[in-house]
Amino acid sequence: MPASAQTQSAPTRQAYIALGSNLDNPLFQVRRAMLLLAELEHSHLVKRSSFYRSAPLGKTDQPDFINAVAQMETKLTPHHLLEALLEIERTCGRIRTYPNAPRILDLDILLYDGLQIQDERLVLPHPRMHERAFVLQPLLEITSTCMIPGRGSAAECLSACNDQSLERIASS
Repeated sequence: MPASAQTQSAPTRQAYIALGSNLDNPLFQVRRAMLLLAELEHSHLVKRSSFYRSAPLGKTDQPDFINAVAQMETKLTPHHLLEALLEIERTCGRIRTYPNAPRILDLDILLYDGLQIQDERLVLPHPRMHERAFVLQPLLEITSTCMIPGRGSAAECLSACNDQSLERIASS
């Protein structure tokens, strides 16, 4: 069976995608990425969070980020979804230079239908999501009872991130 036929007959899965930008008009970049997610083949954008401004973590001598989370229904496998997200990043001008570098756009799969995956290309759930208020707050905005496999409640994880600066700036 051709790959496109396989995708069309595949079951629909729930995925949560983190969006972030801190270069070249970050709010515009995250809004544009939301539009591109809404056009993603074999997928449907279900919900989107508000936009949040956050201070950078790790490499702190860079501009603040604009972040959001999107809930998707998709027939893409986790690895095909990852490839689609990387293509959106490339379309928007993302160039990978070094870890935690400033970026035009960053798209990460946070959760995919409760799966746990760890291979050379993909780790699910996202390995640091439970430590990041800029992921957890927008995630909880669109799914208030979210559980992170292997970590527990997203709300409990967020309470452990109270030292991180986060400001809601706009509705989606």
